[in-house]
Amino acid sequence: MNNIIFAKPELFYLLFGLLPMIVWYIVRQKRSKASIQISSIEAFRKTPLTWKHALRHAVFALQIGSLALLIVCLARPQSSDSWQNQTVEGIDIMIALDLSSSMLARDFQPNRLEAAKAVATKFVSGRQYDRIGLVVFSAESFTQCPLTTDRAVLINLFQDLQSGMIEDGTAIGLGLANAVSRLKDSEAKSRVIILLTDGENNRGEIAPITAAEIAKTFGIRVYTIGIGTIGTAPYPVQTPFGVQMRDMEVKIDEKTLQDIANTTDGKYFRATNNKTLVEVYKEIDRLERSKIENKEFSKKNEEYRRFALGALVLALLALILQFAVFRHIP
Repeated sequence: MNNIIFAKPELFYLLFGLLPMIVWYIVRQKRSKASIQISSIEAFRKTPLTWKHALRHAVFALQIGSLALLIVCLARPQSSDSWQNQTVEGIDIMIALDLSSSMLARDFQPNRLEAAKAVATKFVSGRQYDRIGLVVFSAESFTQCPLTTDRAVLINLFQDLQSGMIEDGTAIGLGLANAVSRLKDSEAKSRVIILLTDGENNRGEIAPITAAEIAKTFGIRVYTIGIGTIGTAPYPVQTPFGVQMRDMEVKIDEKTLQDIANTTDGKYFRATNNKTLVEVYKEIDRLERSKIENKEFSKKNEEYRRFALGALVLALLALILQFAVFRHIP
């Protein structure tokens, strides 16, 4: 539940300015009373008081209440959740995802890329205390999301991934090197890269094995996943008659992916369906966890509107009473 705090609590001293107004009103009321001398008030004892008489001070009370609420608005009420830093167990993970056009093959439903995104999103959702980041690659590579514990942001970035965001190609070494650069300064004991690709390295200035050697130097473990069925798979091909599906040979450089995993003390998996990807995450669960600090920050929201609305309502009620109900009462 949100707590209300005030950015300028010193402005509450303005409430003391209402005291002279209250005193002035009381004195004015006493001075404004007329007096008459009569021998006895016995005839007036049973005269009932009207509701107007009972509420004759309501206008002033509403005006004072409206001014008080305006002062509360000036003090800037804000809502703030109770946040605190906590040290939890977790590991640092970078996911390196291939966005080349071959990831649109339909041997996975609806295609390889969407299947990989769905499984990775489910994995991210279940890793409450791990810091996870995302690197994408094709002919080039860039960091889509640095290491973070904000799973909602990372999942949204996963949903936005599309083949064609980068020039087509498969720069496995460049994608791996980019992921390594994001993990090399991490202080976590367990640092992991999950590399998903469906092809062979044909672009980029860094060879995959060279990137694997760099990862080994920093103690980073790499799990490689070759995505694709055995044999052929239906690919969407643009033709003069529109997009048509053609069976194309699945070419995955399994030897290179196996060498990357062996070099970094990781494992290689051939993913012919989504279930195979789950095995990678089960293996990561068995890794030694390290302590990381999970920092969360509160966002303050201005809450003056409710008090300003209250002041407006009280002021309107005071005007209605003064000019519609008590207009003939001095």
